[in-house]
Amino acid sequence: MKTVEVGNNVKLHYVGTLNDGTEFDSSHSRHEPIEFTVGEAHLLKAFENAVLGMTEGETKTVKLTAEEAYGERNEDALQTVPMAAFGPDFDFIIGGTVQGQGPMGPFLAKIQALEEEAQQVILDMNHPLAGEDLTFEIEMLTIAADTSTPQTTDSETTTTETAEGE
Repeated sequence: MKTVEVGNNVKLHYVGTLNDGTEFDSSHSRHEPIEFTVGEAHLLKAFENAVLGMTEGETKTVKLTAEEAYGERNEDALQTVPMAAFGPDFDFIIGGTVQGQGPMGPFLAKIQALEEEAQQVILDMNHPLAGEDLTFEIEMLTIAADTSTPQTTDSETTTTETAEGE
């Protein structure tokens, strides 16, 4: 029976929930499983580690601590920004999410508070799931060997012969 190893390409469905049972993400709701190569660090490391050893058709539930998932909340990640940076028609909603472009690329932030008098908004730059323990139900659909490195066979190997006397 084939089991997941580092380097395998896998296809799986998952449902992610918080401790209170609230679903925060699901490949089922998108009607499309996710595919990735195990060990390439495209997903949470603890999630990738959880699929190691799984077999096709197997379903398992794994619990990740906040530290294993998106880390603990960092209260120093609150940033004060002038309201003018958002444009004149921007609708500021406390708890709403804004997308921006920073020195390290695009980011999402939550509007934590408004300081109307100072014309400032306080943004929470933490990942939305920071500080949360997460539970994933994972259903392994397919496991395939890594095909990113071409394999050569004896019939594909070429040799160069030199003429005598050269």
